[in-house]
Amino acid sequence: MRLGYFTMPLHPLDRNTTQTLQEDRQTIIYADQLGFYDAFVGEHLTDKAENVTNSLLFLATLISETKNILLGSGTSNLSHSHPTLIASQAAMFDHLAKGRFIFGISPGALSSDAEALGILDQDRNKLFAEAIDVILAIWEREAPYNIDFENNRFKVSTQTTMVPDIGRGYLMKPYQAPRPEIVGTVVAPFSKGVIAMGQRDFHPMSANFLLSHWLPSHWSHYQEGKAKVGAVAQPSEWRVARTIFVSDDSSTAKAYGGADANSPYRYYYRQMLTKMKMSNRHVIFKKHDGEDDSLVTLDRLIDELVIKGTVNEVVDQILAMKEQAGDFGEIVYAGMDLVDPQLGRRSMELMAHEVMPRVNEALGLSRETNQTPKALTASVAQAA
Repeated sequence: MRLGYFTMPLHPLDRNTTQTLQEDRQTIIYADQLGFYDAFVGEHLTDKAENVTNSLLFLATLISETKNILLGSGTSNLSHSHPTLIASQAAMFDHLAKGRFIFGISPGALSSDAEALGILDQDRNKLFAEAIDVILAIWEREAPYNIDFENNRFKVSTQTTMVPDIGRGYLMKPYQAPRPEIVGTVVAPFSKGVIAMGQRDFHPMSANFLLSHWLPSHWSHYQEGKAKVGAVAQPSEWRVARTIFVSDDSSTAKAYGGADANSPYRYYYRQMLTKMKMSNRHVIFKKHDGEDDSLVTLDRLIDELVIKGTVNEVVDQILAMKEQAGDFGEIVYAGMDLVDPQLGRRSMELMAHEVMPRVNEALGLSRETNQTPKALTASVAQAA
């Protein structure tokens, strides 16, 4: 099982933007040094707590400062830009990173982003579906382009202005052939979007703030999508993000992992509970659809969603979660604000060097937890 990293990020509102951006950069550099397989970074335009406004721009600052870790948009919000822009920018990033790139995509769920962009009244899921069709067509086709899908608002053409002799009218292809791995974050239980991912060979990442008993619904829908196109879903293609804190002693784990008032985990889930209730998406925090809202409390979320403890305690909790979820290829460690940098870095170190080897040993897997999948290796080699 591989070990990945994901950060939204999410910081207290009174923190300095310059400082938190640098902290988030340093955390991913440290993840690379520890041997994490990949790192995903989210993006929002209008959330003061989540202050990365463009994940590709942020990740570009890490290409030369990291060696092995794959850098993933987590996600590129496809409703926010014309797909020609996103296709070209993602392709260029893939070249700059020489294939150390994963294209994470989503519609863009934040309503205040949509309002600021003037698309609050539009169907962002439809925008997303139309955009990804055009992005893939740009990467698959050759110039001059005449991309004009039925019922798709995005039309792409360079037929009128193309001048082959001087290279005008061409759109950049990715470094990886035929394209980078595409990953979609899945939040809702029984998400229909996971079926579409399976059909198109996009890979799901289940959100860290989803209760574990909902996870099998993601896998079953992914299998359904794969079966529709005559393919078989592979557990290595499924990422499961979890909120984890590992400490050298149980008391510190309990306090920093949520019990203390200034715990970054407590702050994180206070924010998430508020945001999900505002958007009426808090079913992800419920044991069943009909559970009363009053039972969804901050303390319960911390108890059920934060895997915390010593190395052995965390190993046991991860193995128990895997028993509930089924097989998956990567556990994705969710990054928090660094209230205590030493504890935060120590947790990542213990996760990489102690927890994952023991988890893989218990599962009868190789101690090499972060081997590159054969499909990605072949893709990069072909592009090179």
